[in-house]
Amino acid sequence: MRSSNRRRPAVSLTRHLGLVGMMGSGKTTVGHALARRLGRPMIDTDAEIVSAVGLSVAEIFSTHGEAWFRAKESEILSDCLRRESPVVISLGGGAVLAEHNRALLRSWADVVWLRASLATLTLRVGSGSGRPILAGDPVGVLTRLIEVRGPIYTEVATLIVDVDDRPTRSVVAEVVRLMATVRR
Repeated sequence: MRSSNRRRPAVSLTRHLGLVGMMGSGKTTVGHALARRLGRPMIDTDAEIVSAVGLSVAEIFSTHGEAWFRAKESEILSDCLRRESPVVISLGGGAVLAEHNRALLRSWADVVWLRASLATLTLRVGSGSGRPILAGDPVGVLTRLIEVRGPIYTEVATLIVDVDDRPTRSVVAEVVRLMATVRR
């Protein structure tokens, strides 16, 4: 099955739409295309942090540490969800690790997990350059992250869409189709 509806039985066109998944799952690319299709602004939390701080994610991790990055990520997510008009939000892969973020998402957004296999993620992230969390062993780290994050993505997801071997337009069409079939 390429996709599925999870937990909550319906999606709303008036709620924010969050995209979650592992690095390399296509959250930013799909987010931009989905935002255009839905006529909504798109916010990439990683890009917002980089813009606010003036450093790359790798530089932020080495200068301020992951905990500081995660705190900033939570602030930006909270700001996004306070907007009156619905937006598409591409969240960093680890944003769902904080219970506070999961609670915010459950309260204020419908969430799509862009699910990708280890093979797809490995192909897309390559050596992990620019991704500090993958340093030294991208395949091993991705394997461990999938084990930890997979159940959390399942918990928070309203919809799950598999992205393996699918072009962006197909993934976007599937999200829109699922939204239409389970609309509130």
